[in-house]
Amino acid sequence: MNIMQGSQNACIRNLVAYQVQGDLHQHGLTLSAEQRSLFDILQPITDASHTRDRKRSPPDSACFPGTRLPVVRNINNWARSDIVTDSEPHMRWMHGYVGSGKSSISQEVCDTSQREGRPVISFFFFRNAGDRSNIWRLATTLASQMARVIPQTEPFIREAVQADPALLAPDEGGISLRARMQCLVYAPFKAVARMKERVRALTQGPFLMVLDGLDGCDNRDEVQELIDGMLAFFNQNPLIPLRVFITSRVEEHIQSRLDVPAVKLDNLVDHCSEDDIATFLHILFEDGCRRNSVIRAYVRQHGEWPTHNDKNKLVKHIGGSFIFASVVFKFIMGTNAESSDPPTPMDRLPLALEMNPGLDGLYTQTLTRSMHLPHFSNIISTIALLFKPLPTSGIAGLLGIQTYEVVNVLVNLQAITQVPGTDDIPVTLCHTSLRDFLTTESRSRDFFVHPSHHVRLFLRCLECLKQVPHLLTSEQIPTFALYVREYSDRHLECGQDFFKFTEFDFAVHFCLEAVGRQHGPAPRLMELLEQAYIISHQQTRSHLNLGKAVSFYRKALELQPSPRPGRPFYDSTLPDRRLVADLEETISSLRKALEFGPCPRSRRSFLLECLGAVLVDHHRLQGTMSDLEEAISFLREAVELRTSLDPDRSLSLDTLGDAILNRHRHTGTMVDLEEAISLYREALDLRPSSSSGSFNFT
Repeated sequence: MNIMQGSQNACIRNLVAYQVQGDLHQHGLTLSAEQRSLFDILQPITDASHTRDRKRSPPDSACFPGTRLPVVRNINNWARSDIVTDSEPHMRWMHGYVGSGKSSISQEVCDTSQREGRPVISFFFFRNAGDRSNIWRLATTLASQMARVIPQTEPFIREAVQADPALLAPDEGGISLRARMQCLVYAPFKAVARMKERVRALTQGPFLMVLDGLDGCDNRDEVQELIDGMLAFFNQNPLIPLRVFITSRVEEHIQSRLDVPAVKLDNLVDHCSEDDIATFLHILFEDGCRRNSVIRAYVRQHGEWPTHNDKNKLVKHIGGSFIFASVVFKFIMGTNAESSDPPTPMDRLPLALEMNPGLDGLYTQTLTRSMHLPHFSNIISTIALLFKPLPTSGIAGLLGIQTYEVVNVLVNLQAITQVPGTDDIPVTLCHTSLRDFLTTESRSRDFFVHPSHHVRLFLRCLECLKQVPHLLTSEQIPTFALYVREYSDRHLECGQDFFKFTEFDFAVHFCLEAVGRQHGPAPRLMELLEQAYIISHQQTRSHLNLGKAVSFYRKALELQPSPRPGRPFYDSTLPDRRLVADLEETISSLRKALEFGPCPRSRRSFLLECLGAVLVDHHRLQGTMSDLEEAISFLREAVELRTSLDPDRSLSLDTLGDAILNRHRHTGTMVDLEEAISLYREALDLRPSSSSGSFNFT
């Protein structure tokens, strides 16, 4: 019975909805997957495409009129031409140095395709921009865009999601990126491409996919998996009307996959002409001079400014970097001038010719303008390490300072940062290379942002909870509070190697206090406590801290809203793990945690290590060899989940080596002794040269 039938303008208050296996249930009213919009099902990243609001979602890049004409024309001709031979490359990779205009070209290619009525989808990666620096929502985002420009693909995408809802997981979730792209993008498009004559969108030319700034994606292994999957798909479907245009800096993990015969290569250095820079500066100066009354008065008395000779000197000095050209122009026009600078644009132009044309020098000179101001270091370090950009008010809220103090620091940095005119639009970097500069000590020197600032940000997240009770459960949540809820654990994880014991004690004390006073959602606080104790365990190897971490992890799971009706809630902590009964309860809890749906590799490996360690303890108390055998099995799986780049792999190898050495002592098997020694050696090789360690062979 539909109780809402015939109603209009109805409002349902306090509606509670939960999702189970693809259907949306609302107090007995059910919206099936077929009734929901595909946009709602896929939950794409809306600010990752070429249609985004570039003022809010960088890069704010576009080709100036009259610039980049040959290279853009070349790419567009390739993009719109039909694929008629098996050997014709479907993929094109344009690479170039920082500031050479890659994103501007990508934007122009997308805009041209859209103007000409050719279907185009895009994803503009951007470092430290939340999901846009992560690859796991790429497939759902592209699929959503594809369904909009080629509606015939929608039923095939829906069918794929219904067959495997795990394709929608916002993280690794057990489904490979290659499988996601195949099921949500390639297969639906291939099905529609077979009926090309009935698909109007494909009559104007091939379907175009643009992936800009691929080097801005944090998931390097998955980037290689993405490229390998594309190459395999085009190898199997050589005549499919699909082209892929990729831009990035030259980085080994990308170049090793794309520098192959099946990919057309473009080095943007070959297309950076002085004419483009000259045109760019001419347009900027023409507009700037028209708006500046001082320059207009100077021109009336002295004639043309800048002179033709001055412009030529600037073009030669700038080289091919559009970023440097923009910074030089802003300096000359006084956009970011300070009181000690020469008073007029005419006075500043000669100084601009002395500016270091390298980006490192440019960044240093610009940052120096504000380094004397209060909170400079905290503000710059925070912007560099944020996992998602915040507005000036959000930065102020997170740091516990006033918004005007943030603006005061940033106002002189507008040459290298995008500072909006309102307090609700995120502050972003003009280019991701600035973050690289700030986080590389050999380059930034006095401006180096140390990873220990992650600890400060995590502690500030806790302070935000303490100062504003119930912040995360209020109806109108401030932007910095949303950030605290989503990213506090990331700062904890990134700063774990730099915690001081006093800082750890403060974090634990506050979380316990907040739980008692109910500051914020209990599950979130339990998770933070769990991770804090994990860090302490890794530093001290204390089983007590490990047991507490397990306890709080279990509580966090129990306090989460259950996807299974009737799942019980508990309100007890684990007893002391030193007793046999307590160990058995901990073992049971860890087994349940491992069975509690898919989880990230790092979390699963940690749980496996916990379970293995507790089973070893149980074996020592009970003498049961089956416990030791099972522990070794779990510890082996934990090691397999940690790659050679994982900083915790060394500890995992140590733990597995200890367990196998323990078995050798009971059985006398020399193979176990040899394997334990091998594991210890590998663990030692993975440690920094300054680290010291010893193994217990007694």
